[in-house]
Amino acid sequence: MSEEQKRQLQQQLWNIANTLRGKMDADEFRDYILGFIFYKYLSEKIHFTANKILHDSGEETDYNDVDENSEEGKEIVEAIYEEIVEDLGYFLKPSELFSNVAKKGYNRVEGESNFILPELSKILTNIEQSTLGTSSEDDFEHLFEDLDLTSSKLGKTEDEKNTLISKVLYHLDEIDFNLSDSNADVLGDAYEYLIAQFASGAGKKAGEFYTPQQVSTILSRIVTSRRNQLKSVYDPTCGSGSLLLRVAREAKVSDFYGQEMNRTTYNLARMNMILHGVSYSNFDIKQEDTLEKPQHMDKTFDAIVANPPFSAKWSSNELLLLDERFSQYGKLAPASKADFAFIQHMIYHLDENGIMAVVMPHGVLFRGAAELTIRKNLIKEKNYLDAVIGLPANIFYGTSIPTCILVFKKCREQDEDILFIDASKEFEKQKNQNVLLNKHIDKIVETYQNRTEIEKFSHKASLEEVAENDYNLNIPRYVDTFEEEEEIDIHAVMNELKELEAKRSELDAEINVYLKELGLVF
Repeated sequence: MSEEQKRQLQQQLWNIANTLRGKMDADEFRDYILGFIFYKYLSEKIHFTANKILHDSGEETDYNDVDENSEEGKEIVEAIYEEIVEDLGYFLKPSELFSNVAKKGYNRVEGESNFILPELSKILTNIEQSTLGTSSEDDFEHLFEDLDLTSSKLGKTEDEKNTLISKVLYHLDEIDFNLSDSNADVLGDAYEYLIAQFASGAGKKAGEFYTPQQVSTILSRIVTSRRNQLKSVYDPTCGSGSLLLRVAREAKVSDFYGQEMNRTTYNLARMNMILHGVSYSNFDIKQEDTLEKPQHMDKTFDAIVANPPFSAKWSSNELLLLDERFSQYGKLAPASKADFAFIQHMIYHLDENGIMAVVMPHGVLFRGAAELTIRKNLIKEKNYLDAVIGLPANIFYGTSIPTCILVFKKCREQDEDILFIDASKEFEKQKNQNVLLNKHIDKIVETYQNRTEIEKFSHKASLEEVAENDYNLNIPRYVDTFEEEEEIDIHAVMNELKELEAKRSELDAEINVYLKELGLVF
């Protein structure tokens, strides 16, 4: 599929999404359209896989044409279930396929009602129930709970709701997701596009589920520097899972791990993983508060990426000083700002040869008290901080504040200095948002990878220099971006003022002549 065809698919899906837009908020119609796209994907995946099984066994029948009520049909469906559920992790009968439901809902069939909402609701429940007792059960549990087909926001009456949903399914059914092309992640790209579109319209809520693609690319390229394969990647605040999947574009990843507190976003992350072709056996996404109820305490990871909520509140309960994630620092991050708590959590999970890149507000670079104690420990005692990268302001959805990327390694190759990069001016202004272009991303990543010193852009500060600054990491202390103003010629300016004054006197005299003619004297 060409780039133009990809763009057309993205636009088609966005147009269908806007069918729901007049009825509800951006984050609400997001859950419906992404949920229906996911149902269509699951359906087409089953259809394609079932047909392959049938044809490999010598059957010429299309799975969609199997009469599941006949004895022969029941045997075929049961045999395919046995073969398919362990591989894909779920199952759909022929009558439950998306295309059949979509056609039934939009076209009145003689003698048959086109009211599909109860049937559709039952099918979505059946998908989850088809996993019961299997190893994929946790990954599909309550996956469709945000698709409330009884919501009044879909319409005042049941007929209005049914008409709207039927229309959306009909238009989705007309789109070919091209699942037969195993090398194309066309649908995955389109899904990411939709998530980004929803994020741009969701205001402050956007930060709960999406990291701008250009920032994700920087983080991903940093943690995969000179590595083309990773055993595991982890995001403790994974949102929609987009950042984890972005790492997989830079290197082959065996297993994905994440944790997300928001239930709706957690569901979106699991859908996003499956829709990008990640097997349920290769991802482990949990729903819980990462700091208070961590779910992967027994694991360390090759790469860690994260964009935690900036300066979020947390308990900072003194009992957590007994927690091995925090105990060795002697201090907890303040209750009003959990930034360093997330950093400590990630450091704990970082493999000895791993690398971690995390987005943070600038306050973590210079705030005092407990945060200074933790910062000093990470640099002086552990020597884990590898780089500090300042990003432009106004590149995140929902906030205009400037941010930075902190890079940590437990076994640093260059352990006598910390690289500082000031990329705050590396952007292009687009509408209301600043955007990092590919050339800006390349400059940042290549400077990090090569640890290059560039005037007014990057500097390798020795640990002694950082200590002399009392472990204040404010970037202007290390990267001098001061631009000298052009020298002013005072004599030339004075002469110009004299000339202007002379011209003003001439004009005053001329104006007075006209005023006298009008009988006006001032």
